[in-house]
Amino acid sequence: MRIALVNPTWSFENSTDCGCRSLRLPLEFGACKVLLERAGHDVLMPDGALDGLSLEGLADRVADFAPAMTVVTTASTSLFRRCAQPESRVPRAFLDALAGRGGRTVAVGPHGSVTPATTLGKLGFDRAPEGPGAEVEVSRGRPYSCTFCAEIDFRDKYRRRALPAILEEVDRLIAQGLSDLSFIDEIFLPRRALPEALAARAVEFGVRTRIDLWKPGMLDMLGAAGCVSIEAGVEGRTEGGRAMRDKTCRASTDDLALRLVHARRSVPFVQANPIKVAGDDPETVAARRDRRRAAGIRANDPVPLSPSSPDYRRLWGEPDGEAWERARAHDLGQFDRFGDGQEERPAPLRELEAACCPA
Repeated sequence: MRIALVNPTWSFENSTDCGCRSLRLPLEFGACKVLLERAGHDVLMPDGALDGLSLEGLADRVADFAPAMTVVTTASTSLFRRCAQPESRVPRAFLDALAGRGGRTVAVGPHGSVTPATTLGKLGFDRAPEGPGAEVEVSRGRPYSCTFCAEIDFRDKYRRRALPAILEEVDRLIAQGLSDLSFIDEIFLPRRALPEALAARAVEFGVRTRIDLWKPGMLDMLGAAGCVSIEAGVEGRTEGGRAMRDKTCRASTDDLALRLVHARRSVPFVQANPIKVAGDDPETVAARRDRRRAAGIRANDPVPLSPSSPDYRRLWGEPDGEAWERARAHDLGQFDRFGDGQEERPAPLRELEAACCPA
């Protein structure tokens, strides 16, 4: 069978953009491509951003391949994917441009995992998956149970791969000419042997982690090993705010700020993810934000509410067909700014998804 695995050309106008916008290799699709080709399928894996294509150009490339099945992800390849942009306009726009020329269409990503029927309705795809796709990573799962994380539908018990297997995979990627890696673990935990081994290899990489788990010396080691991007969970701008979110963090707010600043000395991109809660003192928060910016650290504030988070379930129970809209309205009703990297105020989902849900 001829199969197209498509990462569309993403745009974020009036959306919620939590992640680094640097180009990322579509590792999940890469793993799928290997498995499909081993099974005898002919696979095309275009990436709108990496290939420099508009959605129309991307659709034409897929149509020229004449696939029997076209698989499209509903979330961009960002390290901070637990907060994917909620609207589905980009994959829908790609499908409209494809205009039925891609065979059976399948959506993969967090939207279909949480609300499959709603996702099918918005996108007009033939099928949404029952779970997330395969990934290449150091570990999988989360050893913590913070209430804001989109974890219920995607993650389970924490387990990690053996170091020799990881290094064998890294060396294979390097041998194929790759020098930019993304460790897409839910939480990239400190493990001295890994950065020590990466330091001897010609690679740069990004990680997503909790900054409170890293001592200054380990952060230095991470930067020396080639780390160029850290997306760091802070979640809670005060000790009380983190406790409210079941963060189980022993470090003080000042200690966390010092570790972020320390990380920025050796890592070019450092992003913190604090969450506003009721009772935060505005002057204290503003002063901390100014110090953070002065040190070159970007921050998201707030982290958008996900239908897959315990916080959502506590508010409204199991997600239904209006879950993404409800979570977005909740964020828009509480906050008037959405982080240092957010260029426009996010718009309501029904406005962004006008093409998905015509009146």
